[in-house]
Amino acid sequence: MEKKAGDFMIEKAVQQIMLGTVCKTEAQTKETLRCIKQAGYDGIELNGFMIRPTPFIVRMLTKFAGMPVGKGGNYHWKELLKEAGLHAVSLHEDLGSVRKDPDAVIREANEFQTKHIVITGMYRFDYSDKAAVCKLASDLNHAAAELKKSGIRLSYHNHNCEFRKVESGLTAYELLIRETDPDLVGFEFDSYWPTEAGVSALDVMKRLGTRMKLFHINDRGTKITGPSMTPILTSDCMELGDGNMDLDALLTQAKAVGVDAVILETHKNWIDKSPLRSLERSAEYLKRCSF
Repeated sequence: MEKKAGDFMIEKAVQQIMLGTVCKTEAQTKETLRCIKQAGYDGIELNGFMIRPTPFIVRMLTKFAGMPVGKGGNYHWKELLKEAGLHAVSLHEDLGSVRKDPDAVIREANEFQTKHIVITGMYRFDYSDKAAVCKLASDLNHAAAELKKSGIRLSYHNHNCEFRKVESGLTAYELLIRETDPDLVGFEFDSYWPTEAGVSALDVMKRLGTRMKLFHINDRGTKITGPSMTPILTSDCMELGDGNMDLDALLTQAKAVGVDAVILETHKNWIDKSPLRSLERSAEYLKRCSF
């Protein structure tokens, strides 16, 4: 069930990118979705490139990054979600597709009964180029205006590249906030990446305020135990509550601004190399935080 925070209903969801290794067959996918529902999640955040046949280059890039997409592009996700008692809280798409054929994106959003389309950052893009970032903001405004006509909200998802400086004292992310129309463009804020970039995630969340429509949650730390060869360890994704991020403060802020959903997204480094074990453990933390 959804958890009430103040006057807002906040859903818990899992990002589909976590599921590539446990969706190798349709039968396995059904069992995976059953486990997600049983763990207490309300839905899935879908990726356009994982619910349609995936281009070879995308399969290679995601596999190289440790996030194989699996064979989900061959499945009927609408029926699979319904059978599991889950729903699509949002749908990730690339900006080019939204600009080229907004009607197709709107149809797909309506098919999955979601009101959130999320842009997953840009590829081969220079986030240190101020003019390019301003052009990106303009493109987001235009795409969002098209979707808004059909009651669909466009949000932008960050990684760490947006925290590059376009000039002294100004990051690309701050420029995107300034140059996008608050009435059109929202943000799906991923707190892991600014933390990785040395930026206060809580400060950014406060800066976004109610423009943060969705919250991508993760934790960061190390699972290395025992003596280490050097005094410097590499941090990585962790199950919620097992790392060093102040997730309590971040969740409190997310509740305060009334996000529509808190969405778990961890990349590899899972307990027993199992995304299901990992998301179950993270669900326990969310329950302790009254989600």
